[in-house]
Amino acid sequence: MDNKNSVFTAKDEKGNICEYEVLFTFDSDETKKSYVIYTDHVKEDGLERVFANCYDKTGKDKDLKPIETNEEWNTIETILSKLEDSNEK
Repeated sequence: MDNKNSVFTAKDEKGNICEYEVLFTFDSDETKKSYVIYTDHVKEDGLERVFANCYDKTGKDKDLKPIETNEEWNTIETILSKLEDSNEK
């Protein structure tokens, strides 16, 4: 898992240009894909919004891809849960 601490801009679901901060990236042996976890630092119900997408680690394809399966979401949720647990200690 890599902490990228970089910022990028992208269009949100409404077509607005927004700035996002990369929290970390990781590769999954199970799905054979690379993932980016990022935030716009907007809080909802007291919690910061966090997003996840697949991305092309080689940089050839700059577009973020959607998470397609429950297996992928389970992998992401497990990693986020472990990070949250370690941050609470």
